Amino acid sequence: MRNEQATQLIFELSKSGRRGANLPASDVPARPLSELLPGEHAAAAPPPLPELAEPDVVRHFTNLSTKNMSVDTHFYPLGSCTMKYNAKRNERIAAFGGLANLHPYQHEDTLQGLLQLLYELQGMLSEISGLDAVSLQPAAGAHGELTALMVAAAFFRDRAESTGEPKRTKVLTPDSSHGTNPASAAVAGFEAVTVRSTPQGFVDLDDLRAKLDRQTAVFMITNPNTLGLFDRQVREIADLVHEQGGLLYLDGANMNAILGIARPGDFGADMMHYNPHKTFSGPHGGGGPGAGPIAVRAALEPYLPSPVVEKDGDRYRLAYNRPKSIGRVRSFFGNTGVLVRAYCYLRTHGPDGLRRVSENAVLNANYLLAKVKDRLSVPHGERCMHEFVASAAKVKAQRGVSAMDIAKRLLDYGFHAPTVYFPLVVKEAMMIEPTETESKETLDAFAETLLAILDESPETLHAAPHTTPISRPDEVRAARSAVVKWSAAV
Repeated sequence: MRNEQATQLIFELSKSGRRGANLPASDVPARPLSELLPGEHAAAAPPPLPELAEPDVVRHFTNLSTKNMSVDTHFYPLGSCTMKYNAKRNERIAAFGGLANLHPYQHEDTLQGLLQLLYELQGMLSEISGLDAVSLQPAAGAHGELTALMVAAAFFRDRAESTGEPKRTKVLTPDSSHGTNPASAAVAGFEAVTVRSTPQGFVDLDDLRAKLDRQTAVFMITNPNTLGLFDRQVREIADLVHEQGGLLYLDGANMNAILGIARPGDFGADMMHYNPHKTFSGPHGGGGPGAGPIAVRAALEPYLPSPVVEKDGDRYRLAYNRPKSIGRVRSFFGNTGVLVRAYCYLRTHGPDGLRRVSENAVLNANYLLAKVKDRLSVPHGERCMHEFVASAAKVKAQRGVSAMDIAKRLLDYGFHAPTVYFPLVVKEAMMIEPTETESKETLDAFAETLLAILDESPETLHAAPHTTPISRPDEVRAARSAVVKWSAAV
């Protein structure tokens, strides 16, 4: 007999009068709700909260957890998202009481250990990037993009006031860029202009030259790009942008391919962000906190968010007196728990270890590419960096099987699907990133499963997944008309 409790909502399991805990009587004097809440809220009935005993609550959430896929339970080859397994030691260190229990309003004298950690992290991120200064404040990769563009805007406003230079209004982005690039540009007040890619997947220099002018503030490039290719034109691109007085921004989402091998500052970048919640051991996904530190050249340093951590003799302090700063972009010092994990990761690996991380990421990606390329075409190159983009376009034309069909069927075999339908420059795209943490055995099993799926009947694939509680939700409707609260009337 099926256990209905395992499929019910927690509200449906509720029984009036059940409790999971007995709390002591309140010793706070009672006050009327009208003194505590606005009138319309004070008059409303309290929300109906579920009432359950502790075993029912524990079983409910444990059952929910078994329905999830995670990097701790499954291979998670999401291209461009670097969903890799990260050492639990760094989680434990970030939870140390001497770090996790600090309060940001404590006096600086009582925060010297944390401030030293953050100061040293700024230095490590500066060295890895080949750039001069770092802000740890941004709370995610896209937030780092936005922050860097705000820094660029302040830089150009300042320069225009002193030189009379015309206002710079445009940010250029390749057509293969992450969608956050043009979005960040728009939010920062710029016009986002798309630059075409060549058939080989690189920036079209002729199109770039045609769109570059004295109104261009920034050209944003991801290198290695979202096709998993390193654009060797990047130095020429930087020179073209700099000739027009603009800045080159490096989207650091794919830094795990070049750590210790190439530095963005050395190949011409003026600004970049990191995704330490991906590259440097922070947990990724699930809506939790992230981080998106930015690194910039010396000319942009005065405009970085305030405060930054500075060293004054043997003491560390938060520097607030920064008259040209764009101000805060995040409360306090940023998401320090994620930054502590990044610090631990960097100290554990060291320079040589970081290089090995990237070498193994590239090796794993190329191994997997070689295993599948005869059945799933890879339109852009026989070799890749940390990820590659396969195409199911021929399979769809021949058998009516789409990239989505393949992705859904992978769930039945215990593998999370790769990223599908991105980047948009590849039809029926399947963006696959194995990361450096996966074993040869895992990669072999994934490749064998992927190839076996291509031999299955279209009817089977169209109906996949067959083993999950929900098969194919209307994803477009879910994104556009999200229902994020429970109602008994639903």
